[in-house]
Amino acid sequence: MPIKKSELYSSLWKSCDELRGGMDASQYKDYVLVLLFIKYVSDKYAGDPNALIEVPQGGSFADMVAAKGNKEIGDRINKILGKLAEANGLKGVIDLADFNDEDKLGRGKEMVDRLTNLIAIFENPALDFSQNQAEGDDILGDAYEYLMRHFATESGKSKGQFYTPAEVSRVIAKVVGIDSETRQDQALYDPTCGSGSLLLKASDEAPRGLTLYGQEKDNATAGLARMNMILHDNPTAEIWRDNTLTAPHFKQDDGSLMTFDFAVANPPFSDKAWSNGLDPDNDEFKRLRMACLLSRMATTPTFFTF
Repeated sequence: MPIKKSELYSSLWKSCDELRGGMDASQYKDYVLVLLFIKYVSDKYAGDPNALIEVPQGGSFADMVAAKGNKEIGDRINKILGKLAEANGLKGVIDLADFNDEDKLGRGKEMVDRLTNLIAIFENPALDFSQNQAEGDDILGDAYEYLMRHFATESGKSKGQFYTPAEVSRVIAKVVGIDSETRQDQALYDPTCGSGSLLLKASDEAPRGLTLYGQEKDNATAGLARMNMILHDNPTAEIWRDNTLTAPHFKQDDGSLMTFDFAVANPPFSDKAWSNGLDPDNDEFKRLRMACLLSRMATTPTFFTF
């Protein structure tokens, strides 16, 4: 029986309630989304020797369940996440949140109860992600984006830092020409990929899929993008953490910038310090002089004579 979205959303929001009081709402995602991730990959890939994601012994959601009620539950969760991260090249992505942080999660029995209750929410048999898709609907991916929208709203931050609305993403995909004829070996790139939602929704317009590349300068958000790719069954997507303007990562063998069949972006328009670290006159790729000129024109009164 497929998972109902309303049931999933309700369960995930309960997990946020367990975290209230010790941290800012913007930090909920650091804990809830990681638990969502390990539950998903454990349900989908544990015990499968051919899976693209390895769930090692001592690094699964079942190991978290075994830690419920243990006085060292926080430390045990950290070690479980560390094993999963090490096995899949995800160090610095899924192991950033400290589940043994007394300032955020409480001391002694308070921490034990909070983390035990948190794990129990995800342990609910109704949240079995081994067969989470129904008629092509990515229930878990939608839940992931649902939570990101709420986290961004509650923390007082712009939702655009994490999320591009699905409707906008689909329009952009059509504008750049992604359609049913698009080949899987064609490349789609987002230079300011955020959590990767635009990349994924644009790729959805190509039934056979696309080869995905993204770069994001915020460390935590780049981590969200990598998890999001795996949650959407795109574990081979290349996501790089760095500033695209000052340090573009994707290059050809001769050192020139890599080119792509399609490029999409929802840049951080509210970033007033976007030019920090740039020297337009010495840009080896000759990209920036026109951009800086246009930026100055946009903030300087311009008079036209007809």
